[in-house]
Amino acid sequence: MNEPSKFNWTGWLVFGLFLLLWECGSRASPKLQLYIPPVSQIVVDLSHLIVSGQVTTHLLTTMRRFLEGYLLAAAIAVTVGVALGYFRFAHSLTEMLIEFLRPMPSVAIIPVAILLLGIGDGMIVAVTVYASTWPILINTIDGVRHIERTLIDTGRTFGLARRRILWQIVLPAASPYIVTGLRVSLSIALILVTTAEMIAGNKGLGFFILDEERSLQSSNMYAGIILVAALGYVLNRLFVVLQEKAMKWRRGMVAREGL
Repeated sequence: MNEPSKFNWTGWLVFGLFLLLWECGSRASPKLQLYIPPVSQIVVDLSHLIVSGQVTTHLLTTMRRFLEGYLLAAAIAVTVGVALGYFRFAHSLTEMLIEFLRPMPSVAIIPVAILLLGIGDGMIVAVTVYASTWPILINTIDGVRHIERTLIDTGRTFGLARRRILWQIVLPAASPYIVTGLRVSLSIALILVTTAEMIAGNKGLGFFILDEERSLQSSNMYAGIILVAALGYVLNRLFVVLQEKAMKWRRGMVAREGL
């Protein structure tokens, strides 16, 4: 079994080599530097932006919108997904609607959100909720529907109420599927927040990146892009750490079953 906590030296070496090629390639062509500045210059400009506080407000705004949209989507999708997975008739009623809306590119809903909600935090959060809901919802439904009926029948035999069956049997058994959906939606939420900020925002990292591009400040623009990438990486690593702690009970159970 792979150890998630083991440091990936090979991956970081390849990443460092990529940055080195970027640095050397940019410095080798002065014309290219106008469009792709050296990494060292971008890092220096990013540190100046952070120290001066110029980008801090945008970062905090993006984080707030991201957390509001992602957490709201998780609460809605898990609740609805458990219900639709458990009650087959309810799923059959909504299946066509879900399959019609799910494949639609989430950015296509931004004009509708602007029309209904105007330009502001509410619109950005709403679009983020819409985009982030689908992976969690689909995975939750699949997780619940793949539960062995014996577990549920056993709960009924012991006289457990439906609410306790959902909470104590269905939700834990479907948790690996739910966690997968939550992890997929993590990056989707960040993508939609920054995209909506570019289209209709006046604050946030998405707005900052586009504003610097329009001002022909290419180094600052790349600094904003790197900051978004770093934010996504940190969020993903934090999620993996929390997942390892939260799912430790299931790994132990699987290990005992394999004995």
